[in-house]
Amino acid sequence: MAISGASQSTIETPVLIVGGGPVGLALAGGLGARGVPCLLIEEKTTGSEEPRALTLDVRTMEFMRRYGLTDQVREAAMPEELQKVLYCTSLSGYEIARLDKPAPSSSGSPERGVRIDQLQLDPILRDFAASHADTRLRFRWRLERLKQRGDCILAEVADLAALNRRTIAAQYVIDCTGSNSTIRDGNDLRLEGTGPTDHYAQIYTRIPGLAHHTEGDETGETMFVDASGIWRTLESIDGRGLYRLLLRGEEHWENADTIDATAELEQIAGRPVVHQLFSTARWQARNAVANRWREGNILLAGDAAHQSRSTNGAGLVLGLADAFDLSWKLEARLAGWATTGIIDSYEAERRSLTKRGVADAEAIDDAEKQERPYEFHPDIALDTPAGRAARKALGATIDARHARTRTPDGLASAPVYAGSPIVAGDDAQTSGAPAAVHRTGVTPGARAPHARMQNGSSTLDLYGKGFVLLRLGQRAPDPGGIDRAFVHRGVPLTYRTIDDPAFMRLHDCRLVLVRPDGHVAWRGDKPPDDPLAVVDRIRGATL
Repeated sequence: MAISGASQSTIETPVLIVGGGPVGLALAGGLGARGVPCLLIEEKTTGSEEPRALTLDVRTMEFMRRYGLTDQVREAAMPEELQKVLYCTSLSGYEIARLDKPAPSSSGSPERGVRIDQLQLDPILRDFAASHADTRLRFRWRLERLKQRGDCILAEVADLAALNRRTIAAQYVIDCTGSNSTIRDGNDLRLEGTGPTDHYAQIYTRIPGLAHHTEGDETGETMFVDASGIWRTLESIDGRGLYRLLLRGEEHWENADTIDATAELEQIAGRPVVHQLFSTARWQARNAVANRWREGNILLAGDAAHQSRSTNGAGLVLGLADAFDLSWKLEARLAGWATTGIIDSYEAERRSLTKRGVADAEAIDDAEKQERPYEFHPDIALDTPAGRAARKALGATIDARHARTRTPDGLASAPVYAGSPIVAGDDAQTSGAPAAVHRTGVTPGARAPHARMQNGSSTLDLYGKGFVLLRLGQRAPDPGGIDRAFVHRGVPLTYRTIDDPAFMRLHDCRLVLVRPDGHVAWRGDKPPDDPLAVVDRIRGATL
């Protein structure tokens, strides 16, 4: 049936989110938790329909903690006993190496990372978003065009269920539609970087009792080795029978639609397996960042703004950080206490950080390419003296490489918005990210450090709504001048006096001003000479 050309009355919303994947859902939930009305539209019946990503690092779990979602995420995540990687010729063949790959953790955080697929994460984020009265989720709504008229954006939308058209008027539109974004491409925003660096075909399936085909403990990730190398990876999605098999290489990517999934599964198992095939798909990996993240009041987030070749969820981690950052800045602007500069700061802070992260990923890739590659003997899968020697040598090489690597915890490289236009203080103007700032002190622009308080909670739990001024020690300076400046500008502020020697040593100063996202906005041993100037800077009025 054709969609009617008639449009119902215009729907008004402060924020229109286009895209119902994890980034869009996290942003909708974050805005809802802050009392900001928003409307999310998604063309599909649901967001993610294919397994994607795996790891949420420590910092991302701190975001989940802020929204009260950590218990739900952990319950749906991969069991920790499956945090192992197996290298073998097949599930009934020869084991080459078995590595522990624990979830990311850090002494600098109350949280630890998890392995969870988007198929499990999306429903949690969707329920979280839907739990807020002012958050509207509309699936089977397709964006057809956008028109910016001053501070208003008109979106023409096709309602694929009702077979009619609608018009949405929004102050801001956030593009969360992913790597193939037509919003980005239609607004002279383009990706810059390298790629595609890798090509994959993906088989999504259920295999009951697959553990019976392996010796020893079941593993969450299995890398299959043959004379051609390591080009097949089996990943457990939920630890309860759901898997995705990745086939790396252009020939598999080009022929994804004609892959014999049954034959591929029998090859890796070394025998016939009972399975239920859900889908096959293809995707390309690339390292790229959009040249700009904003056109007027249209902003990019997630894969629409950046892409990472990592297959373990680095792109998702970056996208969720985008959503978390946007949620408090949109609240600040729409509440009226911040200027448009607060929206400008989104690109200024997030894009530079993301570019550095993508560059680091490329540097790692280059280093791995320069390192002596694994050697794959023609007899690697055979029961011959040469085969046994080849497996032993390869296993030793894999073990040695694994010993030199560690799973990123998300804090060692935690966002440090050095030189940010909404961070105050001389030491905020330096470039680069100080090492391990969450353990050694407080730098403006850095994530405020975690410490346990007497009631067992974390200092991270103090942050989230408005700004927080920490007064450290009973002799900390009176915050009156700072307080009056915040009141004068209408910026929300609370302050806490904490008299804990260990906590004071961690922060290394008497006054610490923390933003709603938990990053340090300013610090000092005495109030600033011009509190109004500090407040104006952190609310974007000086941009």
